[in-house]
Amino acid sequence: MELRHITENDLDATYVLLAENGWTHRLGSVAEFRTLVAASQIATVATVNDEIVGFIRALTDRQSNGYLSMLVVSEKYRRQGIGRALVESVVGSHLQVTWILRAGREGAVTFFAKLGFEFSTIAMERRRL
Repeated sequence: MELRHITENDLDATYVLLAENGWTHRLGSVAEFRTLVAASQIATVATVNDEIVGFIRALTDRQSNGYLSMLVVSEKYRRQGIGRALVESVVGSHLQVTWILRAGREGAVTFFAKLGFEFSTIAMERRRL
């Protein structure tokens, strides 16, 4: 397994990976996804034999705060440490940052708790329209 920064050539396959794993409500078109990735400070893919099997993106000022978004691993490759490696590649590179995320998917709370994340009672959100 290899982790690397996403490239233009990876966008279509990454879009498909996200769509196949329940992210269609957040993606919009491929062009909108391209814009989303371009606006992200961190966008990393995980590959196995040149196949994109995982993706994570993050927004951060690299000093104080960060937001993890769109962590996905192909169902075929889950429980092999790929999701953990993707999260650690982001968080481990910026240890001084307080990271936040939304853990609403099945199994997400347990997964992120194992990586040191805790519930916060002070977080608020304004949902998109």
